[in-house]
Amino acid sequence: MSFELILVIITAITGVVVYVDRTVWRPKRERSVTTEKEPILVEYSRSLFPVFLIVLVLRSFVIEPFRIPSGSMYPTLEIGDFIVVNKFAYGIKLPVTQTKILPIGEPKRGDVVVFKYPKDPDVDYIKRVVGLPGDEITYIGRTVFINGKPAKQTFLSEYQGEGSGKVMNGASLMQENLGDASHLILSDREKTSQDMNTVVVPEGHYFMMGDNRDHSNDSRFWGFVPEKNLKGKAFGIWMNWDDGIQFDRIGKGIE
Repeated sequence: MSFELILVIITAITGVVVYVDRTVWRPKRERSVTTEKEPILVEYSRSLFPVFLIVLVLRSFVIEPFRIPSGSMYPTLEIGDFIVVNKFAYGIKLPVTQTKILPIGEPKRGDVVVFKYPKDPDVDYIKRVVGLPGDEITYIGRTVFINGKPAKQTFLSEYQGEGSGKVMNGASLMQENLGDASHLILSDREKTSQDMNTVVVPEGHYFMMGDNRDHSNDSRFWGFVPEKNLKGKAFGIWMNWDDGIQFDRIGKGIE
């Protein structure tokens, strides 16, 4: 059972208890000739219901925190980063069912997105949008081809990571352009390029890749991400804990 479903259930139960107490139980207590103490269940429900409701609304419709557990998005995101995700960037969805009730925007090429892993929806993944619906995507020799055109890559330097990122020392730090979007990627020449023949992104789906191209489990291996699996757009880092707080990462935006 997902945390979101548990939160919905708890919010509903406490809300029902508060409502029933206000309409049925409390009037009975007030009419009673003897002083009746408010039941503990009612007391706790009345105190906690607003808290649960606020958390549910914020988490479902506004922002949600996530922690980065792997190095697939180096150098953009590092192990230990705690990020925040804009939940309404791609439309407002109902909690649990993820039914879209208000379309607001669509993912753009280059967005960093949190989504439910298609092979196991209970697992959250974070990758970058590379292919939009209808795009032809090819990956050969560490270069992404979008509709037959290679994404421009510019070598910047040898990557020197910190903390857990040291495992990637020696990889090439590159700047990649996906249309108007520009971001950093890593290229590990000691690994065999994970080439992929041309695929066409179906309607309502997206092609995702990690920025740490040679160390990422992404759409090259398990296919496309349906729109209904998108949870939101990552936009900032509010904390990093990697054998201690990494203060230089707090407050960084995500490009």
